[in-house]
Amino acid sequence: MSKPVIFTISAAWDDEASVWSGHCDDIPAAADAPTLDALLAKISAIALDLLPDNYPEIGPASLFLQITALREAEPAPA
Repeated sequence: MSKPVIFTISAAWDDEASVWSGHCDDIPAAADAPTLDALLAKISAIALDLLPDNYPEIGPASLFLQITALREAEPAPA
């Protein structure tokens, strides 16, 4: 088994558009989605498509994506 290669997706909530916007400059990939799971699915598909062109030495089974998400904290309901 090959050593895992981890790419980090930086995601932020866009309150006006009600979507998560995420990007990974290393792949490079960017997408928007209503949930973090949907964002991960979109960027995973993009990453697997771009991997052979940008990182031919990395096999798909070694690719791991990590999301760092930023969203303004909301107070708990009283």
